[in-house]
Amino acid sequence: MTTPVPDSVPDAALPDAALPDGAVPDAALPDFVGVLGGGRMGAGIAHAFLIKGADVIVVERDEQSAEAARERVESAAAKSIERGTTDGNLDEMVSRLSVSVDYDDFKDRQLVIEAVPEDWDLKVASLRGIEERLAAGAYLASNTSSLSVNGLARELTRPQNFLGLHFFNPVPASTLIEVVLGEHTSGPLAQAARAWVAALGKTAVVVNDAPGFASSRLGVAIALEAMRMVEEGVASAEDIDNAMVLGYKHPTGPLRTTDIVGLDVRLGIAEYLASTLGERFAPPQILREKVARGELGRKTGKGFFEWAD
Repeated sequence: MTTPVPDSVPDAALPDAALPDGAVPDAALPDFVGVLGGGRMGAGIAHAFLIKGADVIVVERDEQSAEAARERVESAAAKSIERGTTDGNLDEMVSRLSVSVDYDDFKDRQLVIEAVPEDWDLKVASLRGIEERLAAGAYLASNTSSLSVNGLARELTRPQNFLGLHFFNPVPASTLIEVVLGEHTSGPLAQAARAWVAALGKTAVVVNDAPGFASSRLGVAIALEAMRMVEEGVASAEDIDNAMVLGYKHPTGPLRTTDIVGLDVRLGIAEYLASTLGERFAPPQILREKVARGELGRKTGKGFFEWAD
């Protein structure tokens, strides 16, 4: 979801340089990037582009959320420098970061990535709100982990300039980005997206739009079966995860990964996949009960495991 690059590519060095439809920016990364949503995922995406030299703006719903997003991104950038995984000066980096509560601040962006929760109506409203502010040649992406890219594209006026960029949590440590192509995604945009992923120091897995794409579909299938095994008393969550880590070389087990992703997020994806792909993706009762109790994983301190941070 490969075609030739256009013969000529306009200069995209200035924030007000409008790109014609389908044009690929000169640089491997766009100079001016926007992110809608500054939670864990949105802040991680902003951090990924910031440390590679982009000017980044994060738009949030209110001032308090915007400032919290700034703190997340700045903290992540500082940790990258401390660990030696990123070169550069923190003050210079944060000078290229801004936060806002106004969609109009996306108007000079060459690429905007939507990173709001996995709710269809919210995604559609957010994407429409971004698109109407963008220049005709700017690109728009959704960080959705399961919702139909083709379906979202049908809600937009320039579907050729839209695709899915599915980042993985935690973004700084993950080396994968799933590039999800819609049926109308332009060839130049598909090619540009591959270049962006490489410039971020990550690897692209390119898939055509389908329910759950590749990663969520496979990851959720394994996780749901692991939950059923806990529910049936086959083994403890820790032993099930250890079986996958030690036996199949997974970096983390399916249940610990679920805790990191969020049980509420996994439940939403499972319900969507069950509605599109059938009962094999029906959420187990143990998942529904944990979400109902507020046991959402790492972000609440408890899921299938206890979390101290």
